[in-house]
Amino acid sequence: MKLNDIRDNEGARKSRVRVGRGIGSGLGKTAGRGQKGAKARSGVSIAGFEGGQMPLHMRLPKRGFNNIFAKDYAEVNLGAVARAVEAGKLATDGTVDHAALQAAGLARGGKDGVRLLGKGTLSAPLNFAVAGVSAGARSAVEAAGGSVTIVERRAAAEVGAEA
Repeated sequence: MKLNDIRDNEGARKSRVRVGRGIGSGLGKTAGRGQKGAKARSGVSIAGFEGGQMPLHMRLPKRGFNNIFAKDYAEVNLGAVARAVEAGKLATDGTVDHAALQAAGLARGGKDGVRLLGKGTLSAPLNFAVAGVSAGARSAVEAAGGSVTIVERRAAAEVGAEA
C-alpha cells in the first residue's frame, strides 16, 4: 500500500442534497417538505408545541424555591486545609483568606467569600479571615492554637465607588 493509494471508503463522504432544483431531480417544488403549513416554512420551532393545548411542561406542578438573596460561599473543610498545609500548598504564617485558599486550589467559586466547615482535623495553628465559620470549625481551629476572624466580603462595584 502506498500513501497515494489511500482513499475514503465508498459512501464515507456524501455530498449535500440540493433540494428545490426542478421537477426532474425528484426534490423540486416543495423540496420534500410536503404541502404548506408551519413545517413547510423556514424558522419552524414547534418543539414542545401541542397544537394550542397547554403543554406538558406547563401542566406539571411547580416545586421548590429559589432564594434570590442566598449567599454564595465557597465551602472549605478543615481536613482539606490540613492536607494543603502538609503538601506545602498553603503557608502557615500570616492569615489564610479567600485568595490564599483559591491559590491553594481549595476554594472554588464563592463570590460572597469562604465558609469554613469542621470536617477533618487541623493541627497547624492558622489564622483564618473568612466570611463564615461553623461552630465546630471555630472550636477546632482555636484548639489547634489558631484564630478565626469574620470578614465582610464587599462587591467589586462598592470597592470601585470608594476609590
